[in-house]
Amino acid sequence: MGQLTLVVTCTDRKVVTPATALRARSLPRGTVRERAAAWRERVDSAPRTHTLSDLYRGDHWTQARRLCDAAAKAGFATADLWVASAGLGLQPVSAWAPAYAATYSPRHADAVTANAEESAQWWALLQQSVGRATLSELGDDAPVLVVLSEPYARAMAAEIHELAAAGGDALVVGGGEEIPGLHRVPADAGLRRVLGGTLTSLNVRMAASWLERCRNGRLTSPATRDSWRLWAARASTPERYDRKPMTDDQVMAFIRTRLAAQPGLSRTRLLREFRGEGQACEQSRFAKLYVRTVREQLVPLGEP
Repeated sequence: MGQLTLVVTCTDRKVVTPATALRARSLPRGTVRERAAAWRERVDSAPRTHTLSDLYRGDHWTQARRLCDAAAKAGFATADLWVASAGLGLQPVSAWAPAYAATYSPRHADAVTANAEESAQWWALLQQSVGRATLSELGDDAPVLVVLSEPYARAMAAEIHELAAAGGDALVVGGGEEIPGLHRVPADAGLRRVLGGTLTSLNVRMAASWLERCRNGRLTSPATRDSWRLWAARASTPERYDRKPMTDDQVMAFIRTRLAAQPGLSRTRLLREFRGEGQACEQSRFAKLYVRTVREQLVPLGEP
């Protein structure tokens, strides 16, 4: 019937390890403008080794790539996938780029800024220098389905408001706030039981489920909105955790085994895998045991 533009966030998992200079943590102190300029110089001078489609990996990206198939089944003749990146701005997945590490996620070692205000400034500077389009420009040509985590939505708030003001057919899955003139489906962890996957891929899986309810190439028709509301109300259930308590020795054995197989795995990633196997450990306790294990094994610390 027509075209659909899909916009998803990038992911910190890459097919190759970024060079130290292309990790946001290595940027010098300074204003947001100074840091953004330094970042652009580094990206511009680095070899562009992969298309974005091939650069990212992990459950989030696997599900993001499948959105194009879901769009075709919903009746859209074509679907263009774009990436909202804290390191590259808004880019089509066909764009070439170096491996990099930059995110708006708070408390991440490669977070580019410290707060929402700085994130919005960083995004504006990035878009001015390297971004290939804005959300409203994408919305001029086709309906737009935007899948964003809350930190990315805050960074891109000005563009989201512009998209809403344009009055086109647009949907935000996830995001951070309700905006007049823009339909939004908030993230709902209670849907993970029926949609499966990790929390990092939940918004993308919700977007795919929304597309399953679209007909005849229409993104936000009243029938689709009603179908989603009825289904989500029935399907959403609070998550319950029934994990097995583990001793310090058991936790450390798990960490030791994983690090032997993949040195430098981040503490966050390890805890997620640990809990994913049905085992319990409070976050601060796991952090202490992680540091203790790493020191005993004399292996390099991964990201927090």
